[in-house]
Formats: sequence, structure tokens, C-alpha cells
Amino acid sequence: MRHVIALDVGGTGMKAALAGADGTLLYEARRPTGRERGPEAVVEAILAFASELRAIGEERFGTPASAAGVAVPGIVDEAGGIAVYAANLGWRDVPMRALLSERLGGVPVALGHDVRTGGLAEGRIGAGRGADRFLFVPLGTGIAGAIGIGGRIEAGAHGSAGEIGHIVVRPDGPLCGCGQRGCLETLASAAAVGRAWAVACGDPEATAADAAKAVESGDERALAVWRAAVGALADGLVTGITLLDPHTLIIGGGLAEAGETLFAPLREAVRERITFQRLPSIVPAALGDAAGCLGAGLLAWDLLSTEVTA
Repeated sequence: MRHVIALDVGGTGMKAALAGADGTLLYEARRPTGRERGPEAVVEAILAFASELRAIGEERFGTPASAAGVAVPGIVDEAGGIAVYAANLGWRDVPMRALLSERLGGVPVALGHDVRTGGLAEGRIGAGRGADRFLFVPLGTGIAGAIGIGGRIEAGAHGSAGEIGHIVVRPDGPLCGCGQRGCLETLASAAAVGRAWAVACGDPEATAADAAKAVESGDERALAVWRAAVGALADGLVTGITLLDPHTLIIGGGLAEAGETLFAPLREAVRERITFQRLPSIVPAALGDAAGCLGAGLLAWDLLSTEVTA
């Protein structure tokens, strides 16, 4: 059976699969990245995991994988196949595509940014299916975005398109790691909500999930934290709507797990802020933490399709 290798590399763990031509995950596995052993050890862990997957595919399906797709965090030169920078892995200019292709016997390898790769899956087979223009925004430790146009994801001229988390929504707000103040992700990410709620409730271990539960119970302190975050998020999303005019806004990540506790006030806040813009559908992501792996598989199949038609 023809299949591809799909790898989703995170800060602490890797999710991987063998994917069929219809996107079905034929085999799934997880491994730690081993980042505590340093950047080179992480690279070797990825290569070894890919080799293991190749052997499993050959044993189960009688043939090795036809291609591989890999999603990595940080700044990615997708055209050059280089993981330019990933702070949480200690990487700079890692030639991931070439290294993987060599380890896998010369098969073609596609490299993608983790959020854009997850957005590709959400757009084609998840919450954005059927939408020719969408914006995928996961709300986790930070906030990023993926711009979907005609079934593909726009990477931008320099590989940085979609970084909605660094839109400044509160100029006098908290200092962001990027050097600006008041970036969206400092105010409306799951991590930001968790920090704000920890201060408000006096529990340094409190999380965004705890804040959501307190909101549902009617806690006034939690409601104030939640309103501030939702307001900032709505401001950032309206900027995205104004620039991109998407048909669908897909919201994922840890904060989206709050369900209608987030989506009901968010839809209303966005509706209150738009003027001439068309209001898009605002929906939760559908694929959860499988999105990156599914997207990596799609990248690999796209690569094969391109090679056939070239």
C-alpha cells in the first residue's frame, strides 16, 4: 500500500503517523524529543523516529514510504527545507529536509511550520472544509495563525505570514518576547489568561482551564479576566478580518477547549467591533492535537502530486 510518513515535532514530544492517500492515519506513534540532551540530540531523535516509521511501513505494507512531511515549530524556510530558528529546541539553520531525505533513502521530504501545517489540515479536512478563505488561530502558550487560500496555506514572502499573535492590541500592555508591548498573545493566549487568573485568584498554579471553570460558576474576578482577554482577542481578530476577509475563523488550542464559554462572548465581541467588514463564521477547530500530524501527511502527498505533474 502506498503511504507517507507524517511527523509533527513539538517542544517536548513528537507525534507521527503513516498516512494513506486519502489522509487516513494507518499507524500512529509518539516519542519524546529529548531536548534536555541538546539540539543535536533532538535532530537525531527525529531522524531515528523517521527511520523506525519507514521500517514499520515496509514491514506492514510491503513497500517503504513514498515521501515524508514534517512540521516543526519556529521560523521555517519551507522552500529551502531549513528549520531556521526554534527557540524551544535550540535550533538555528537545521537542514531538516536534506537530513531526513538522506536517512530515508532519498525520498522527497516536505517541511512546514507547525501552525501552518495544522491549519492546512483544518482547512482541508477539518473545521474549514469547503471554505476557500479561512484564518486558523490556535490559542496556546502563544498565538499564531495560518492563512488558508484555495486549499493551500500562505507562507508569505519570508515565511512569516499569519503571525497574528504579534499584532499590538494594547500599546501600553505587557512586554512581549518579540520586544513589543501589548501583543495579542500577551493578553489572550491560554498562557496569558492563566497568568492573569493566577494573579486575580491568588493561586500561582492556576491555569486558563481553571479560569474558564470559575467563569462558568459566575466568579466576578474570573469574569473580569475573561472579558479582558476576549476583548483583546476580538480586537486582534477584527484586524485579521479587515486584512484577509476570511469566510471562516477557526479557533483552536487550549483556550478553545472552554467551548461556548469562549465562543459565545467572542462571537458577540467581534460582531460589536466590525463596521463595513463581513462577519465570518467563528468555529472551533475540529482535529485537536492530530492536526499537525494530519497536515504533515498532506504536505507529503502534495509534494508527490507536484512531482508527478511537474
